[in-house]
Amino acid sequence: METSKRQFLKGCGALIAGISVYTVTKSPLAENANTDASQTEVKYAMVHDENACIGCNACVEACRETNHVPDGVTRVKIERTGPFGNYPNQSYRFNRVSCQHCEAAPCVRVCPTGAAYIDKDTGIVAVNSDRCVGCQYCIAACPYQVRFINPETRTADKCDFCQQTQLSKGLQPACVLACPTQALTFGNLKDPDSALVKLLKTKPTYRAKVDLGTRPKLFHIQTIDGEVML
Repeated sequence: METSKRQFLKGCGALIAGISVYTVTKSPLAENANTDASQTEVKYAMVHDENACIGCNACVEACRETNHVPDGVTRVKIERTGPFGNYPNQSYRFNRVSCQHCEAAPCVRVCPTGAAYIDKDTGIVAVNSDRCVGCQYCIAACPYQVRFINPETRTADKCDFCQQTQLSKGLQPACVLACPTQALTFGNLKDPDSALVKLLKTKPTYRAKVDLGTRPKLFHIQTIDGEVML
């Protein structure tokens, strides 16, 4: 009887372990995600301070000029909502809309050619235009709706933190350098001494659509209007 009980419990344990492993390995978003980035010492991210942002669009124009983004499309957009409050005490809210550089990126998972990928050295979600066939699967899969087809190259395009332009020269992204109010902070999540990490430790932030399991790396410091939001 004892032998049978031990065999039964052993079998149940193996079954439970098998279920746990299956749940982890079959995550719909992480299944084909590049996990090499987690083994490096660099994982780039950005913080947008909505309280400091004035909606001037300097970041948008700097990105366009630096990365040669054609008219009619954009890698970065500042959305304005409002006004809130009563005149003359009115305010607007500004939100940065751009690639979230997800750690479990849906666009990477659906790309049939490997053109969409996560750079193993930086964690940046990038596009290899030489491999892109313009199928637009990545555009359909992105829950943030930040990808587009470049009208000149006819390939998928989006923010890449100025990987091929600024970062390759050891510089900060163009949008960060152009911001007159220092509303943008860029850095390495794995560097505890970086301005980015220090900011994240001192200011409450939020990320968009985290319930989808994409693990975005674009953080927002929410606008404080002086009232309790219920």
